[in-house]
Amino acid sequence: MALYTLPELPYDYAALAPVISPEIIELHHDKHHAAYVKGANDTLEQLAEAREKGTWGSVNGLEKNLAFHLSGHILHSIYWHNMTGDGGGEPLEKDGVGELADAIAESFGSFDRFKAQLSKASATTQGSGWGVLAYEPLSGRLIVEQVYDHQGNVGQGSTPILVFDAWEHAFYLQYKNQKVDFIEAMWQVVDWQDVARRYTAAKERGDSLLLAP
Repeated sequence: MALYTLPELPYDYAALAPVISPEIIELHHDKHHAAYVKGANDTLEQLAEAREKGTWGSVNGLEKNLAFHLSGHILHSIYWHNMTGDGGGEPLEKDGVGELADAIAESFGSFDRFKAQLSKASATTQGSGWGVLAYEPLSGRLIVEQVYDHQGNVGQGSTPILVFDAWEHAFYLQYKNQKVDFIEAMWQVVDWQDVARRYTAAKERGDSLLLAP
């Protein structure tokens, strides 16, 4: 039985236009995200077969595949909800997300400095990848992580709360090779309410990373 399923989009294909075209949303969700879900489920079946037969010659590749597909599924599931056609701007207290705004200012110095770092991290990821704003539980601060493929330069206990997909399939049909233009446009559709909810949830379970008894 499949463990992972493709989540439905929280809006229709045209909801993020003109920042992201309906065609990209449809292909990205229905084809690319679906492929990561299938890949994760298929790899779990292959690992079960390896356990049953005691054949471990391909275990390194299977473990890498599981991390790749499962991380892709998780990051995309966050990505869809991080965006809204009514988004953009920056988190403000008057909009009920003042705690998130304060955390960004404390962790990065200002919203503009945070925006610059996440934009640069997203645009310069080696090969295909993501820029990620994450809650880091050991320090209780927000950090920016640079994810190549779907894994990469991440802290083991950090929780993603805002993700920018910088894979070509996320933008090429509309922005061609202008990744920087796509990332700049992404700021127009960020759903700060969703990011704030994820920040609150991450903080509440932040002590779950047990480093010593």
